Amino acid sequence: MRMVDLIEKKRNGHEHTKEEIDFIINGYTEDSIPEYQISAWAMSIYFQGMTEGETAHLTNAIVHSGETIDLSEINGIKVDKHSTGGVGDTTTLVLAPLVASVGVPVAKMSGRGLGHTGGTIDKLEAISGFNVEITNEEFIKLVNKNQVAVIGQTDNLTPADKKLYGLRDVTATVNSIPLIASSIMSKKLASGANAIVLDVKTGAGAFMKDLTETKKLAQSMVRIGNNLGRKTAAIISDMSQPLGFAVGNALEVREAIDTLQGKGPNDLTELCLTLGSHMVLLAEKAPTLEEARTLLQDAISSGKALQHFKTFIEAQSGDPSYVDNPEKLPTASFKIDVKAIKSGYVAAIEADKIGTAAMLLGAGRATKTSMIDLAVGIELRKKTGDKVSKDDSLATIHANKENVQEIIEMIRASYTLAEQSVSLAPLIYDVITE
Repeated sequence: MRMVDLIEKKRNGHEHTKEEIDFIINGYTEDSIPEYQISAWAMSIYFQGMTEGETAHLTNAIVHSGETIDLSEINGIKVDKHSTGGVGDTTTLVLAPLVASVGVPVAKMSGRGLGHTGGTIDKLEAISGFNVEITNEEFIKLVNKNQVAVIGQTDNLTPADKKLYGLRDVTATVNSIPLIASSIMSKKLASGANAIVLDVKTGAGAFMKDLTETKKLAQSMVRIGNNLGRKTAAIISDMSQPLGFAVGNALEVREAIDTLQGKGPNDLTELCLTLGSHMVLLAEKAPTLEEARTLLQDAISSGKALQHFKTFIEAQSGDPSYVDNPEKLPTASFKIDVKAIKSGYVAAIEADKIGTAAMLLGAGRATKTSMIDLAVGIELRKKTGDKVSKDDSLATIHANKENVQEIIEMIRASYTLAEQSVSLAPLIYDVITE
């Protein structure tokens, strides 16, 4: 087999065999195929696309380019959840203990975030002592005991994806649905779950901003999962404005605690119940979505979900008293209100600008080596549809520096005020299971 022939084949719109895809991914992983040829191949895929079978073969080849996680020693059907990312996306902090509290094993591998805020691990480390540096044996033991544990991602998981993603980023081939879908699903499949629920974001603050393209991506990922033997469902959810009110690591932990107490923002609560219901259904802990939802609602109202969060934190060396006393979480030195300069109704909030403002405060990483300030962030005071009077607070900045005028202006510019109230975008656009 010659790589030049395979580039030409895909350039001309023909379908690769499984053996050809394995040859390409193995060769690239082992450095026997140079980056310039992979770049040409990726651009061919960008323009010609891939069939459903090709995309599944590509995902499987990436999965087996490195080590895979064996979760067979964990009892029950293991369900993983993945979000394509957004601003104020606190769902994992709520879902992991909530779903585990009704008997669904959640063996979560997470990374540290680049962008607006830290990743799930960064956020959990706002709780003193919390530790993800545990062995695989301890990880499995904790999930069997408590139904939930979080561990850091291993460096040798899907190495082909790491190389390919870095190359796509500098060759203008990121926005290819087969390449996006195989990248996301390879990591989920390598992590060993039996079933996967995907939260696929759409809107101004999402990676995929167009609903039609978002549905194509969701369908592609669901088909990959199902074709490779994992029960998979995708929920397409709105990210035209930040989810919930908090954007920032400790702030999001506090909001997750509120949500587990039944006092969280309506949109965050509803999305968690929707995603969680599908996780419970796929884990066969309830026969219908309605009964799954009732289980989760009962776990919140009874305090069972919050108690499970404490158990989870303590089992990984964290201080569980932070759950009852969230004022112990890191706090910023300054709180600055961003005031409205006119009256009206919030017609839109540019989630990307809010996220960028949070990163400039220090809540997220611009590069892998950037340090995160767990205390800083933004609390929204007004969301889309809300009435605003002049001098009302649109948002509160939590900062460890006093001069934040640039960030004030950025947040103010992210709000669009209208004279008339506007209709809200739906929180859930679609559910895709096949």
